[in-house]
Amino acid sequence: MHNLDQAVAAARAAAHCGCPITLLSAQDAAAAAGPGWFAEVAAAARDAAPGADLRAILDCGDRAGDAMAAIRSGVTHLCFRGPDDIARKLEQMGAVLRDEPDEVLDLLDAGDAEAACRRWLDPGQ
Repeated sequence: MHNLDQAVAAARAAAHCGCPITLLSAQDAAAAAGPGWFAEVAAAARDAAPGADLRAILDCGDRAGDAMAAIRSGVTHLCFRGPDDIARKLEQMGAVLRDEPDEVLDLLDAGDAEAACRRWLDPGQ
């Protein structure tokens, strides 16, 4: 997801379909927007779709400093592509590190993000 509207659309689609969803920020969003922005977007998505089983992961690229800033601000679910020894240190600081999923629905060019998410989550719709 790239913005609040997409995060809310994804959360609503997940609640509608009754399945869990993981919001993955845009690549390197920790550097571009910061963990505070990401935390607020994830909270707003949860508020907009209270029934959604939602996890949110902030992409920190390979920048340990961005990952540490995220952890300090309370954002602990991170995608980090840096060295393994740094990743272990981040985990010791409280990070829950995730690899990028094999399949991702990128909503950047989705005209109707909620409809795109519903089709992704429940292809029979």
